[in-house]
Amino acid sequence: MAKGLTWTVADADHMTQAEIYGEVLTQLGHQNDKIVALTADLAGSTKIGRFQKDFPDRFFNVGIAEMNMMGIASGMAATGLLPVVSTFAAFAALRCAEHVRTDICYQNRNVKIIATHSGTSFGQAGTTHHCTEDLAVMRAMAGMTVIAPADAYETAAAVAASLEYEGPVYIRIGRSFEAPLHKSIDDFDFEIGKAIKLREGTDITVIATGRTVLGAIAAAEMAEQQGLSVRVLDLHTIKPIDTEAIMEAVMDTRRIITVEDHNVYSGMGSAVADVIAASGKGCVLRKLGLQDEFSIVGYPDDLLHYYKMDEDGIAEAIQEVMKMDFEEDEDWEDEV
Repeated sequence: MAKGLTWTVADADHMTQAEIYGEVLTQLGHQNDKIVALTADLAGSTKIGRFQKDFPDRFFNVGIAEMNMMGIASGMAATGLLPVVSTFAAFAALRCAEHVRTDICYQNRNVKIIATHSGTSFGQAGTTHHCTEDLAVMRAMAGMTVIAPADAYETAAAVAASLEYEGPVYIRIGRSFEAPLHKSIDDFDFEIGKAIKLREGTDITVIATGRTVLGAIAAAEMAEQQGLSVRVLDLHTIKPIDTEAIMEAVMDTRRIITVEDHNVYSGMGSAVADVIAASGKGCVLRKLGLQDEFSIVGYPDDLLHYYKMDEDGIAEAIQEVMKMDFEEDEDWEDEV
């Protein structure tokens, strides 16, 4: 088991530096005076409070009233403003589900939701502050775009892209203590709806999202030492999903592992499975994540290891899936 660490909110500024979304949002606020920010008494924890320092008149703390915050944001969007709301994922996606659906998605309001502390990233806070259902909830809402960046650099790119993207957007991030995947924001191309191919591979493909991407890279490197060629896709956008990248992986490797810090039911893995099923092509598919259960309480890295969502668990799954057989068929088409 990995050793857990204890962090405070004050540490986040040093660990994530200028790449955290609060800083990026503030920079963009200087370029666009339509941007307004809303918090539900979590300005420090979610880091959206950085925006308040430069724009106190465009920052609104609604108190511990997350559902009202979604309604207020919808109303602001109706006047032509560009609201960005931020709270913990458990509150944004679960407590506020009806209000997001009815006030934002049904009205097709241009509201951006940045949900922090997603998955098990606030593991020591317990089940009430875990959120392993939000991808399922949000991708089921008509018109909602769903993004899960892998690190602070991707989060910065996602925030910037979402503000240029018309319609409701849900951005899912961790507790902001995740190790960086990229060297800089210029190290990769970010486009909503387009996966990032981090490694080429011909034997098997690992499709990861959010904070599990780094473990996927490490697992692929471990497998390479054993002679396996592992492709890694960073599927940062769950909806709209990159069908082309997924089907290219299926055609080239015929073995797919998905990994997400989320329940395996109706999350990213299910979205990938939908694409594969609709194609009529056959492959081996393994979904890593919480297997229809609530997470135990523990430090985030320990929980990733416990539920086999880290490099050790992914490496183990790679070896198991490589042993699975599938029916050889050159055209892969179902016989009628």
